This record gives sequence, C-alpha cells and structure tokens, in this order.
Amino acid sequence: MTHALPLPDFTHERVEVITGRRSGLFIAAALHSSVLGPALGGARVWTYPHWSDALGDALRLSAAMTLKNAAAGLDAGGGKAVIGLPPGTVLDAERRRAAFLDLGDAVESLGGLYRTAEDVGSTTDDMLTVSERTAHVVGLPDRVGGSGEPAGPTSIGVHASLLATLERATGSREVAGRRVTIAGLGQVGSRLAVQLAAEGAELTVTDVNPAKRELATSLGATWIEPAEAHLASADVFVPAGIGGVLTDEVIDALDARAVCGPANNPLAHRSGADRLAARGILYAPDFVVNAGGVIYLDLAAKQRDRSEIATRVEGIGDVLRRIFDEADARGVTPLAAAESLAAERLAAGAVRDALV
Repeated sequence: MTHALPLPDFTHERVEVITGRRSGLFIAAALHSSVLGPALGGARVWTYPHWSDALGDALRLSAAMTLKNAAAGLDAGGGKAVIGLPPGTVLDAERRRAAFLDLGDAVESLGGLYRTAEDVGSTTDDMLTVSERTAHVVGLPDRVGGSGEPAGPTSIGVHASLLATLERATGSREVAGRRVTIAGLGQVGSRLAVQLAAEGAELTVTDVNPAKRELATSLGATWIEPAEAHLASADVFVPAGIGGVLTDEVIDALDARAVCGPANNPLAHRSGADRLAARGILYAPDFVVNAGGVIYLDLAAKQRDRSEIATRVEGIGDVLRRIFDEADARGVTPLAAAESLAAERLAAGAVRDALV
C-alpha cells in the first residue's frame, strides 16, 4: 500500500527520526530554528495512522513553536518532539518509560539546540524519565525542584487573550452573559471553563472523552457532541483540543463572532484565516494565545522572578491587542500581522548572529 506523505515544506535546521531501541516506537525530535536561542517545545504522544503523519505533525508543530517563541519575545527557537503510536497501541508503564528514555536519547543527539517539555499525552513525570538521558529538558515535577505543570500559565494567557478578543469583537471585555463554546476539556480547556463559568459566561462545552460531561454538569454548562461544537451560537469559539479542526467546511458553518483558543494549529489550512475574515469572524492566532506555558517554562528555567513571569504571561492580551491594531492598520488578517511580528524578531536574530 502506498501512503501519500502529508508533509509541509521542509525549512528545518535538523530533524532526528528514530525507532526507539527500547520501545520500538517512532520518535521524531524536530529542530525548526535556533536563531533566537536553543529551541523549546514539548513532546507529544499521539496515535497516528502512519509514521509519516507523526513526522508531519512534528514538522508543523516545531515550525509553529518558532513563531510562538518569537512572537512571545523569548530568546528561544522552535522545536517539537513526537512519539507516534500505531493505532490500537496502549502503553503500559514499562513501555512508556522505555519510550521516554528513547526520547531523551533523541533530544541529547541534538547537542543542546532543542529543549523538550511535557505536551499533549505526556507529563512532568515523563520529563523526569527523559532527564535520565539528557539535561536538555524543562518542566520537571515540583517535588524534584522543577517548574512543574505549565497548563496553569497557559490557561492564564488564554483567558487574557479571550478578554482582548471579546473587547475587539463585541466592544466590551465583560465575560458575564457572553456565550463561549469550548471544544476540548483537557488541562487548559478545563481550567478556562471553570474560570469563565465563575465569571458568568454562558458555556457550551465538549470533549472526545464523554467522562468530561461531569465537568459540564458541575459548571452548569451545556454539553454538545464534538462534531457539532462549531454549530453552537457563540460570541467566542475556543478550540482547545487537537489541531486542524477549522477546515473550510467547519469555517463556513461556524456560528461565532470570534475564534480564540489554545489548540496548536487549529486551522486546517493557512487560507482559513482569510476565510474567517471574509465571514467577519475575528481570529486570534493560536501561537500568540497559547504562549503562556512556554513563557513560563523558558523563564522559570532561566530562574527569572515569578512576578516577572506572571507579568509576561498576563501581558499576552496586550500583545494580541497590538496585533489586532496592526492587522486593521495594514488591512491584513491577525494571523498575517502576528507572523510579521515573529518574522521581525527572527530577522533581527539572524542579523545578530551574522555579526558575531
């Protein structure tokens, strides 16, 4: 059987692809850019129909991390790791440990140009396993003196972004009475749902895990099936699960005034930003919205003061406001304006390197 490779353009500095010698699993550690400093990006564990899908995800996610870290003003490049599980694979404790030891070897092979961290499907305890094979890992558990779980700072940045998005889309940042649909109740989506419910938002929520319905009930939120989430009338649609959910078909049917969420790469195609704009739907670029976690991990690893880190995370809303202003002034989409912001920092970093 022949598989088409759904790979993006290759603009990466280096990609380490291995079959883990302990786990037997496909592992990719993708270094997209180190122009601004050693790359930082999490390690994703996910089920893919084919190894090429896992590789494509690593390439796309690492490129997005370059944009995220640059737009966030960090001295960090972009990278990402993926542990690809064949369909039907369930990791027991022994094979899981083996997989993260293998990941540690892959990260170590990049010589410090890529630092990994937890991501979808991985935990701070998994990062402790990685640390047995490499020092180039951040976000270790609190109990060993690490910075711990970054979902809290991520959700704080998403909330600040949502307020900025509401303000631009409705004229007010007031949450009470606003209709918000959250598609994905993972660590970030759940935290955001709890906060928005406390602030009086009218929530519609969903997740591929039906057990999450209990959270919806406890918050007084309306539950909707995942495939119908975009059809719920909302002021803000919050993609908080996997990427690629905003296909052309979903965008054409989307019943929302704005999109603002933590999911990486929610646009199935970059042209989706133009499609949203044509429908009058405001789009908050994901790599700006969800930068709170990486800001926290990077600055905590550099032993910055916690108050400084909190200020930077909460300032994501102000960054997004400037992006909206720039988009309006130039007559472009917020995505194009955010990419320009990142490109300016990357260009300055390249010039700096050339002068050294």
